[in-house]
Amino acid sequence: MDPLIAAAGRALAAGDPLGALKRVALREDPPALALRGVAMAQLGDFRRATALLRQAGRGFGVRDVAARARCLVAEAEVALVSHDSIWPVEVLDGARATLEAHGDFVNAAHARQLAARHLVLIGRLDAAERTLAQLDPATLPPASSTAHELLIAGIAMRRLRTRVARAALRRAGRAARRAQIPALAAEVESAVALFNEPVARMTRRRSERLLQLQDVEALLASNGLVVDACRSVVRRADTVISLATRPVLFALVRTLGEAWPGDAPRALLLQRAFGAKLADDSHRGRLRVEMGRLRRVLRPVATVNATTRGFALMPRPCPGRRRGATDVVVLARPVEEAHATVLALLADGEPWSSSALAQALGASQRTVQRTLEVLAEAGKVQAFGAGRARRWVTPPMPGFTSALLLSAPVPID
Repeated sequence: MDPLIAAAGRALAAGDPLGALKRVALREDPPALALRGVAMAQLGDFRRATALLRQAGRGFGVRDVAARARCLVAEAEVALVSHDSIWPVEVLDGARATLEAHGDFVNAAHARQLAARHLVLIGRLDAAERTLAQLDPATLPPASSTAHELLIAGIAMRRLRTRVARAALRRAGRAARRAQIPALAAEVESAVALFNEPVARMTRRRSERLLQLQDVEALLASNGLVVDACRSVVRRADTVISLATRPVLFALVRTLGEAWPGDAPRALLLQRAFGAKLADDSHRGRLRVEMGRLRRVLRPVATVNATTRGFALMPRPCPGRRRGATDVVVLARPVEEAHATVLALLADGEPWSSSALAQALGASQRTVQRTLEVLAEAGKVQAFGAGRARRWVTPPMPGFTSALLLSAPVPID
């Protein structure tokens, strides 16, 4: 192997893209172009990285199928980190199979991790776990092992499995220390900080407090009725009633949950659900209709009773439990804002189109697009794809990080 190419590869594996560029910046041969593409990706210039990797892939001869496969894997990771939904995902499977056939098991494992990351991005957590289960963590180099454990932690955090997530983060920290890559260690520290931050605000009996992830896990496993404003659902034990596409009903049940054990006045319900400051007979009639719909939806877990001044939420006894549901709790984001409803719909981690969000919120698509643009400028949502394929997601949990980009060595024969 060319000494400069080997030195540049070692620099990239150690997380030093500038050191790699110093060695190959002026070269135009395919191995140098590939390494320059990886370096530019680690520096965050994804467009230039993609162009260099494609140029390198075209430059390798017909016999260099493994080298071309490595370029495809690198290009797939650039597409994943930059949320390019147009990049053909099936190409990654072909590249992984080629690498395995040529004995490059390190980059083949890296390709499998990328496939798992893509599955997590689109909300297919079960499939992502099955993909990761095909990897033996003991055979991975430290950098790839760190990425593997961060993926496990990210999935566990989404599933509210805090013990699994905490253990994975500890293993990720040990692997990052063995890798001796500063950016990798910083990524693990960021994931640990995210795990320890408050993730929700709980309202119970008209008092509020912040909850960490493990507190939310314990709450959802309890006997109480939980009105989850983070995901627009009502939960109790294993029963989950989604109101994500019915914002009026969710506004009503949230207001009733915040007022529990008392009742919520009609004027407050009208204001929260319809924005009506001065109610007339039509508003009151509509409220009765929506309350009837809410009763039908909540029938498995609660009833809604009319009172002298408004309505009250009454949890039903929990079947199979010695004691019934004795508490009603409202979960919300730690800090809410004007666009909280959009963020609540995006909180499930799945990509949404602006048209689907508009339909769920009962708003015009242009209004939703303006809201998404404001949230994107604030760094609270991200978009990937273009045109009709454009989708919106909240910023990713661990498992999606440009600092991990191609941290596994990409050897060029």
